[in-house]
Amino acid sequence: MKLKIAVLPGDGIGPEVTKQSIKVLNAIAVEFNHQFQFKYAVVGATAIDTTGDPLPEETLKLCENSDAILFGAIGDPKYDNDPSAKVRPEQGLLKLRKSLGLYANIRPVKAYDSLLDKSPLKIENIIGTDISIYRELTGGIYFGEKHLNEAGSEASDLCFYSREEIERITHLAFKAAQSRNKKVTLVDKANVLETSRLWRKVVTELASQYPDVTLDFLFVDNAAMQLILNPRQFDVILTENMFGDIISDEASVIGGSIGLLASASVGEKYALFEPIHGSYPQAKGKGIANPIASILSAAMLLEHFCLFEEAKLIHRAVEKSLELNITTPDLNSNNTAVSTDRVGEFIQDFIANPEDSNRNFANIHLGQSTII
Repeated sequence: MKLKIAVLPGDGIGPEVTKQSIKVLNAIAVEFNHQFQFKYAVVGATAIDTTGDPLPEETLKLCENSDAILFGAIGDPKYDNDPSAKVRPEQGLLKLRKSLGLYANIRPVKAYDSLLDKSPLKIENIIGTDISIYRELTGGIYFGEKHLNEAGSEASDLCFYSREEIERITHLAFKAAQSRNKKVTLVDKANVLETSRLWRKVVTELASQYPDVTLDFLFVDNAAMQLILNPRQFDVILTENMFGDIISDEASVIGGSIGLLASASVGEKYALFEPIHGSYPQAKGKGIANPIASILSAAMLLEHFCLFEEAKLIHRAVEKSLELNITTPDLNSNNTAVSTDRVGEFIQDFIANPEDSNRNFANIHLGQSTII
């Protein structure tokens, strides 16, 4: 298969983790005889610094002319710490999602057996957790009309949803559930919010089209608590933009690190793949950022194009790296932690040599592999 992939490394640790995803995708291309063409563009703070625009027109055009987008991260302290800034890195990502119609964000959350002791939660509560969060991405309060009075003393943000916006992501969530454990949980605040009541009405109506899928409901505050107390009760979580943003980050503690969570943002024509962690500027250039979320995002990219065998091999490589403790300091706080690059090199080498002995894997861990 030939794919044109737009690469937007972005800010902070974005370029470092994205570099590892490119290594892995190149290894997949060699092993499975694919052709992946990568073209790079700026976004976020990096784009503001060079062009004054968080999403330059050239970047948007590249994305529109590509088969898929591999995204790093955006954000910089000089903007994060200045609430008065009129131009902000996050505006680039929001505009990109809206311009490309990326209305559905899909975030898998899994508790790896080899990492159960890394989570701050009780092992007996999280073992076996396998959740897929479907977050609506282009509507809601993030995109609603915003108002600040002249005195700067009153502000408002409008949360708006239409039936069409709710219907299209609901169908995706129910279709996903049909191939999983056949359960969808709608997370809302229907006891207070009119938009949530519309969500309940529309989702309930559409549920009748999927008689093999069970639908239940949780208010977002209760859902946040249940996600910690008993995450195994969830299969597919369906929710609106802001609630999905919050609970998917909360879910990162299940796996032990936000550096493990990948995501896909899809629309009718375009698809973007990114780790859910931020730009983590404190770690920039130190080689300590966990690249696994970015690498798993690359696996989701392959799955989007029905390259399931290729994606499965990436998952095997990731699980082997976790099993052998070839991980960055967020998951390995002792002196055996390895660098961002070494994790990527290990996974790259596993793809090329999946049946090699653990001795070769240990050599990579020690920095002795011939591929380094």
